[in-house]
Amino acid sequence: MPLYLSCLLIGALAGVIAALCGVGGGVFMVPVFVIALHMEQKTAVATSLAIVIFTSVVATVRNSGNHLVDWKVVAATALASAVVVWFASDWLKKMSNLSLTRIFAVFMIAMGVWMLGKSFSKG
Repeated sequence: MPLYLSCLLIGALAGVIAALCGVGGGVFMVPVFVIALHMEQKTAVATSLAIVIFTSVVATVRNSGNHLVDWKVVAATALASAVVVWFASDWLKKMSNLSLTRIFAVFMIAMGVWMLGKSFSKG
C-alpha cells in the first residue's frame, strides 16, 4: 500500500479512537508508526504529537460546542502540561529508542489494567 494511503487509513482510525476515547496519538499512532511504517520510536512520538495538534483543535471545537469541555480543568492542566513538556521533550532526544519503547509499553499496560479494573468496580 502506498505511504499516503497508509497514512490516510491510520489517520481515519486515529480520528475514530480520538473521538470515542480521547486518545489516538500515543495510544494508537505511535505503535502503528513504529510497526507498520517502520519509524524509530522517537520519530513516531514526535510525529504523533504534531498530528495531535490538528486532531485536538477539531475535537475541542466540536466537544466545546456540545458543552462537554470542563474549561477549569483545561486551564490548570494545560498550563502544567505545557511547562513540563517543554523541559521533558529534551529527554526524548537523549533516551534510546529501546528505552522509550519499553517505557511506553509498560505505561500502556499499567493504564489499561487500571482502567479495566475501575470499570469492573463500577459495574
